[in-house]
Amino acid sequence: MKSLFRRRLIVAASCVLTAIQAPAFAAESTISIKLSHVAAKDTPKGMGAERFKQLAEERTKGRVKVDVFPNSMLYKDKEELEALQMGAVQMLAPSISKFGPMGVKEFEVLDLPFVTPDIQAFRAIANGPVGQNMLSKLEVRGIKGLAFWDAGFRVITANRPLHTPSDFKGLKIRINSSKIIEAQIRALGGIPQTLAFSEVYQALQTGVVDGSETVLSNVWTQKFYEVQKHVTLLHHTHQAYALVANKKFWDGLPPDIRTILEGAVRDATIYANALGEVEENEAMEKIKASGKTTIYTPTKAEIDEFRKATAPVHRAMESRLGKANIEAVYKATGFVLPH
Repeated sequence: MKSLFRRRLIVAASCVLTAIQAPAFAAESTISIKLSHVAAKDTPKGMGAERFKQLAEERTKGRVKVDVFPNSMLYKDKEELEALQMGAVQMLAPSISKFGPMGVKEFEVLDLPFVTPDIQAFRAIANGPVGQNMLSKLEVRGIKGLAFWDAGFRVITANRPLHTPSDFKGLKIRINSSKIIEAQIRALGGIPQTLAFSEVYQALQTGVVDGSETVLSNVWTQKFYEVQKHVTLLHHTHQAYALVANKKFWDGLPPDIRTILEGAVRDATIYANALGEVEENEAMEKIKASGKTTIYTPTKAEIDEFRKATAPVHRAMESRLGKANIEAVYKATGFVLPH
């Protein structure tokens, strides 16, 4: 019933929005864009969204007005893509893991364990043919893929040290909705739990889950460090978002406005991605300074153990992701599957 009620709300919002926007593309009218996301305003994604707003409004000389809604103010994880498809919002910046459940599984290849060992490997995918092909796959779902945004490497939080795969045994770990990440946690002996991002702090605080798979900027801005004693810099996958728009809305923009907004997307992407590493380092220092959480960097030998423990995930997911798709990523990143 709740899901049906939410859907009706979204439909109602969409109808109101359509009525409001009917004359929006007239030459002298203001074009309104709602950009919704689930992260805090002071994360790389949050600041990237604000940068896009600034550039779009300045460069169109007020013909475009962008309202940014951070921290799940409008929609939670499970609701936002449906809201975008129905036109209740015009732009989002969701985690790429969210595209798998809606049938665009190609994005999940970036969730394969240790496939992007460094930022250069991630950008080789995001900025190359593999990444652009992924974005194009969204169009059949009524979504225009605009860019990839980088939020740094994923880490694991818990209330006990996680130095080896055996340390994960029996732990309930909150994850994004991703079959690949789910398989990784199970390969380590953990119990994956999918929760809306806005519910994670309380779930950690009350023991509904024992830990989380996230990024350092979220550990800091969402205050996970207050309720988790340990953070392991496992860096097993890269947290990536996709800046996307409602395709009908984007394609219907006046050509001159769309060209300006494409430039704003490009420059906001450069800005947001440059923040990723800086924010990651700053978040780490702030978490350390709090004195509430121990940050642990695994040794090379420990990382090799994790790589071997999760290697079967790569083989198991060939039927889901496509062997050719996986091999294209291997080629782009230089990844070699451990034996």
